[in-house]
Amino acid sequence: MHTVVVGTSGTTAEDVIAVARGNARIELSGEALDALARAREIVDALAAKPEPVYGVSTGFGALASRHISPELRAQLQRNIVRSHAAGMGPRVEREVVRALMFLRLKTVASGHTGVRPSVAQTMADVLNAGITPVVHEYGSLGCSGDLAPLSHCALTLMGEGDAEGPDGVVRPAGDLLAEAGIRPVELKEKEGLALLNGTDGMLGMLVMALADLDKLYKSADITAALTLEALLGTEKVLAPELHAIRPHPGQGASAANMAAVLEGSGLTGHFQEESAPRVQDAYSVRCAPQVAGAGRDTMAHAALVASRELASAVDNPVVLPDGRVESNGNFHGAPVAYVLDFLAIAAADLGSIAERRTDRLLDKNRSHGLPPFLADDAGVDSGLMIAQYTQAALVSEMKRLAVPASADSIPSSAMQEDHVSMGWSAARKLRTAVDNLTRIIAIELYAATRAIELRHGLTPAPASRAAIAAARAAGVEGPGPDRFLAPDLAAADAFVRSGGLVAAVEPVTGPLA
Repeated sequence: MHTVVVGTSGTTAEDVIAVARGNARIELSGEALDALARAREIVDALAAKPEPVYGVSTGFGALASRHISPELRAQLQRNIVRSHAAGMGPRVEREVVRALMFLRLKTVASGHTGVRPSVAQTMADVLNAGITPVVHEYGSLGCSGDLAPLSHCALTLMGEGDAEGPDGVVRPAGDLLAEAGIRPVELKEKEGLALLNGTDGMLGMLVMALADLDKLYKSADITAALTLEALLGTEKVLAPELHAIRPHPGQGASAANMAAVLEGSGLTGHFQEESAPRVQDAYSVRCAPQVAGAGRDTMAHAALVASRELASAVDNPVVLPDGRVESNGNFHGAPVAYVLDFLAIAAADLGSIAERRTDRLLDKNRSHGLPPFLADDAGVDSGLMIAQYTQAALVSEMKRLAVPASADSIPSSAMQEDHVSMGWSAARKLRTAVDNLTRIIAIELYAATRAIELRHGLTPAPASRAAIAAARAAGVEGPGPDRFLAPDLAAADAFVRSGGLVAAVEPVTGPLA
């Protein structure tokens, strides 16, 4: 099994995905354990002093003005976890919770939180045992971090609340810890707060969304190329010299991907052979690299923000190398929230242009000779008419999901936390948007492959033939009389979601950008 070693200097997107999705084992480095011990000594020294220190010997948030006596501090730390574990709604996905816990451990291991080494080790042990706290959809405002989701995770470390075991069954966390031989933690000064105060949920979802979108943008370049072929369009608009004079990196990459898929096609460039010659393709075909490319550049910016956050220690207060323990605002989720919203906007536009291409394939007045709705016997058969309805419904929801969550703020904690990021909400809706985009691309794939096969006597590009063959092998059926369509669309969705489309094409084209 792959092992991820957690040190003091952050982590990588690859390690987040390995832990969240691949169940990678976690180890704490010696450097991290030393840093944890040093920071804890500082916190213990401050706890022994009569002067109040926020998070160490005071209440929290709007209750920070109360000095807490030593005999009540352990209770204070337990209470903040219990009271803040106030989420509601459906359970959050296992991979999100694992990413959330791992990223909180990343910050704890930085040596800036004052948490004892034993607590950090327990966090690693819980992840390694396959124990996943029950975290709920609602509860985070994305400021002071993802408080409620992280509180549910901390509750599991205390042996309280519910969690999912490695067998997928939800049971009391205390029972699961006992079966794994893990002793519940007894929190000391600052530790409860340190386990709750981070952008870890929204960051974990950003990292996974970027990995999924990388695959989807390549898939969208492939389906756009297939549609261009099916419509007997021209590949000349993909010439690298055209994109060099508008040097957006993503645009050039998308155009190069499409050109690679279309290399050797016998369907492109038939403008002058029709009774009504075209001068140029419609925007949804001709501008595919510009739209997908802008989304790719948005992803590049989001990846930069994610890399900075992955290198960050997000807590309040923090232990500085010179021994100071200082309050700060680094827990505010704005940097992450903004790019989560940017990605939802770009994904909605990519879905929208894909749907326009699909609609063009189905319309006999714009498809340049294809049968209405790609039906076998139009009138008797409806073909893909309602598949496009489904795609349109998905696009409509994508547009609603593109409304930014980060533009909102609802004051909380008696106006102490009077401006919040809503980054968790931005991340949750982006996950839905990514799911919907996968389905939209799958429907374009379904329509474009059928349309190409209806171009009798013309030979598609080798990469296109590879894509069609792999899709058919995956259960995505070809042309024919009307049949129960939902299973075909589900097969196309699974094919795209798994990366099968990209994997089918790249042996012919070489690696896509």
